Amino acid sequence: MTADLDLTVTGPGHALRDRLLALDFRIFEAVAARHWPGADPLLPKLSRSANHGLLWFGTAAALAATRSPRARRAAVRGVASLALASATINTLGKRSVRRPRPLLDAVPRVRQLKRQPITTSFPSGHSASAAAFATGVALESRPLGAVVAPVAAAVALSRIYTGAHFPSDVLVGAAFGAGAAFAVRGLVPT
Repeated sequence: MTADLDLTVTGPGHALRDRLLALDFRIFEAVAARHWPGADPLLPKLSRSANHGLLWFGTAAALAATRSPRARRAAVRGVASLALASATINTLGKRSVRRPRPLLDAVPRVRQLKRQPITTSFPSGHSASAAAFATGVALESRPLGAVVAPVAAAVALSRIYTGAHFPSDVLVGAAFGAGAAFAVRGLVPT
């Protein structure tokens, strides 16, 4: 299947897009050059823990184990939102935009993931899942959402910090994820 949008093509008629991609690259380079104490060992592990939604399924199980009806509903809504976001990103998003992963030259080796992703970079599935789960939980319970949201934000940041994604991949993925949570709410009101 050929891509609908190829972000690797530059030239006339793409001036605005090229400027935005250049800004995206500069932000990526700035994050790669930045050193946050404690982040080097933590963010790559956090990023790996979110592979295949495992972090979020574990969080949902912990919420359900509290035996609180509201926490259980939040867990179910979070998982349903994640499922919709993941299905959308992996079937439509990754297949309709061609964008290679960032080059890892600027990312310190200690931060890089042991196994680099092989799919296209745009949009970030990890960020979509994180935002979908956190938004879904928050739509059911604001206090629980406030607990989950910083972890979701850290997962999204980890995708840039480890060199797996450009910032725009993460932002668009997170927007898709939040949108999936609102779509689930539209189907099954809180």
